[in-house]
Amino acid sequence: MGTVFEAIDDQLAVWLQSQPIFFVATAPLSADGLVNCSPKGLVGTFTVLGPRSVAYLDLTGSGIETVAHLRQNGRIVVMFCAFEGRPRIVRLHGAGRVVLPADEGFAELAGRFSSHPGVRSVIVVELARISDSCGYAVPKLGYVQDRDVLDLDAAKKGPKKLTAYRAERNATSLDGLPGLAGFREPTDG
Repeated sequence: MGTVFEAIDDQLAVWLQSQPIFFVATAPLSADGLVNCSPKGLVGTFTVLGPRSVAYLDLTGSGIETVAHLRQNGRIVVMFCAFEGRPRIVRLHGAGRVVLPADEGFAELAGRFSSHPGVRSVIVVELARISDSCGYAVPKLGYVQDRDVLDLDAAKKGPKKLTAYRAERNATSLDGLPGLAGFREPTDG
């Protein structure tokens, strides 16, 4: 049977932060809009900020659905599955917000994560519901290692090409919602 938790305790925080992959789901308000579910990974890119608050490092990718949906309505669920050990699924429902590199508080938040080129934002989620369920149908899979492809691609592009890529590919969502349209790249001085 599933359990609804009042807060993330130390034991749950350790379990969440030790999972090598998690999934993020968001949706626009429009009934005909596209629901998005994105896998996230890389060790050190998810953290528990407090008993009812979590965050993850958002790295530059080909889409901007999560950011666009959060900017429109804030609804988000983050799901973790145990692929090793005892079966378990944990869902974190809440209201998310996007913290961009030029925003106040970004540097402090970003300092809580492992270092990666191509950081686009930090997603902060204030939790409305924390629950787990059995996960009996989730297969056992063995974690081998993180892929380095996203970091290598961002490093190869460098800051100028990443800025151009974001302007071209991350300005709007698939449904035309604002993503990084008007995104302010941080300045070096």
